[in-house]
Amino acid sequence: MDLGLAGRRIAVTAGSRGLGFATAQALASDGARVLIAARDSARLDAAVSLLGSDACGISLDLADRGAPERLAEDVVSRWGGLDGLVVNVGGPAPGRTLDYTDDAWDAAIEGVLLGSVRTLRALVPVLAPGAAILIILSTTVREPIPGLGASNVLRPGLAMLVKELSRDLAPDIRVNGILPGRIATQRILDLDGPDPAARRAQESMIPLGRYGAPEEFGRVAAFLVSPAASYVTGILVPVDGGILHSPW
Repeated sequence: MDLGLAGRRIAVTAGSRGLGFATAQALASDGARVLIAARDSARLDAAVSLLGSDACGISLDLADRGAPERLAEDVVSRWGGLDGLVVNVGGPAPGRTLDYTDDAWDAAIEGVLLGSVRTLRALVPVLAPGAAILIILSTTVREPIPGLGASNVLRPGLAMLVKELSRDLAPDIRVNGILPGRIATQRILDLDGPDPAARRAQESMIPLGRYGAPEEFGRVAAFLVSPAASYVTGILVPVDGGILHSPW
């Protein structure tokens, strides 16, 4: 299936590894021109080289208040605008909700919530008509995950942002969210720890019986950003192997 991504200009934040990189790979493989933003310049350069000649990168940290504006300026000078934006931010530190200190909450809010809002505020003005926004969230939008208290609290707020923006920016711009479950990225493997029994316990709760591969997630994300999903907006799509129990 041709997703219609050839030549389209798409930025992916936190795109040098994990779910962001998986999304960038899927977009690039279908012909999109991809700009990835990430903090670590060495990892960024390596990721860009893997994406091919139409890919480029910019080193910045979206928790820095001025970073989204710098990203927008880079986009305008490089391409004149965007046809797609994938907003991905690193997950907050694990922990139980009432155990976080104020400093830990401040870091989580800055990184997850305000980093995403500032990125959207800066980049929406450079999106072309017909563009698409995809916000990478988590299944914590619908069900809390033990030990991920900050994510459980903050991701649902971003899900409501998806719903709000899908109305505010229509009909020119589509906005959707995607909810990864246990995708085998390094962050998930780190959360599992070194004991193989931890992964087996998680897999036993997944109807498909295994973790998802990053490329499986990336293909769904690329579809939602693409013109092939031109009548899809305001939805939250789980890519979770069936682990969510809620019907909506």
